[in-house]
Amino acid sequence: MTTELTVLVVGTGGREHALVRALAADPAVTALHAAPGNPGMATDATLHAVDPLDGGALVALAQQVGADLVVIGPEAPLVAGVADDLRGAGIAVFGPDRAAAELEGSKAFAKEVMAAAGVPTARARTCHDPEETAAALDEFGTPYVVKDDALAAGKGVVVTSDRDEALAHAEACGRVVVEEFLHGPEVSLFAVCDGTTAYALQPAQDFKRIFDGGRGPNTGGMGSYSPLPWAPQDLATTVIDDIVQPTLDEMRTRGAPFIGCLYVGLALTDAGPRVIEFNARFGDPDVQPVLALLDSPLGQLLHAAAHGRLAEVPAPRFRDGAAVSVVLASAGYPESSSKGDVITGVGRANGVSDVDVIHAGTALTGSDDSQQLVTAGGRVLSVRAVGYDVADARTRAYAAADLIAFDGLQRRTDIAAEPLGVVEGAAALEP
Repeated sequence: MTTELTVLVVGTGGREHALVRALAADPAVTALHAAPGNPGMATDATLHAVDPLDGGALVALAQQVGADLVVIGPEAPLVAGVADDLRGAGIAVFGPDRAAAELEGSKAFAKEVMAAAGVPTARARTCHDPEETAAALDEFGTPYVVKDDALAAGKGVVVTSDRDEALAHAEACGRVVVEEFLHGPEVSLFAVCDGTTAYALQPAQDFKRIFDGGRGPNTGGMGSYSPLPWAPQDLATTVIDDIVQPTLDEMRTRGAPFIGCLYVGLALTDAGPRVIEFNARFGDPDVQPVLALLDSPLGQLLHAAAHGRLAEVPAPRFRDGAAVSVVLASAGYPESSSKGDVITGVGRANGVSDVDVIHAGTALTGSDDSQQLVTAGGRVLSVRAVGYDVADARTRAYAAADLIAFDGLQRRTDIAAEPLGVVEGAAALEP
């Protein structure tokens, strides 16, 4: 196995910052770069002002820094084919090609693959016009689940008992997938894949709605925790055997091997785990506590996957204890977001034992000798804490979060307070 790795992480959000932190802890990773990155990543990585959607510029940057591995964080570059550009230049990539990324890029395609692979999931109909949508709503009944077929930045799903709202969402989206509602708590399971082999990471759970108790509009995620003491002990094995491996086999037969992270959003129903959706990358913020507990080298794991040699390295290990991430969002989120609000207290929060602050929507303003950290919109920061159990990690996370302030700060007070139930709309929300 390679003893020294130069790694380039593509992206600018909390997921990418969490990846940078985990990669920095791998003794084999001797140089870290991020494109474009965010202010929080600058502690561990060299930042480069390169557009994540510009495949040619990323190829040039990877060659310039001598990257042994490029890790693509967000979904948009993957669906746009940036991984194809990098692989075409002979650069190792953790992230699927355009064809395989369609598992996230098109929900209709994902449903087709699941059906062919025999993967347990919700019954669904792909609808192209109001008449088809209305018929599907009548077939599946309430709560209505309507998903934009294309990428929608975590906000393309409506779960509602209001038929008019469901129809209006479908009309605004164009092609949609209408599904039956799956009753049961939601779980996130990440599988590291090399096209043939898959290793599961520790399951997590995140909280999608903006307000306590699962109220208000859907967001990209307001917090998360891991592990899940209430989940079946064999859940990861079951998901790999019954969902991930059949999907990898089906994608390989289609000439689109999946190399990267296959996110499996699950509903734990009375009949067993059922797939809510696939994503082609790590979820945010649900991967944050998972990576905080990772006790084996991340860089070496992802490098082996990128080279199709996952079976040659040990499966990931996780330490005892638990981790919790609490998201701090900007004013107006998720309908809008405020930018330029001065953020205070991040240094104090980072100084709390077993706590680190993950940056997502932040920026620096001012001159080099008088810079200020400000909001850049959306989900601004996550306060991540590790503890001996979920309750301990939760207490630490909220104590540190209390030290951070900016105008209009929004956060939930019930992250990891109890398992996420059906009240949150667990069967249909995007990460």
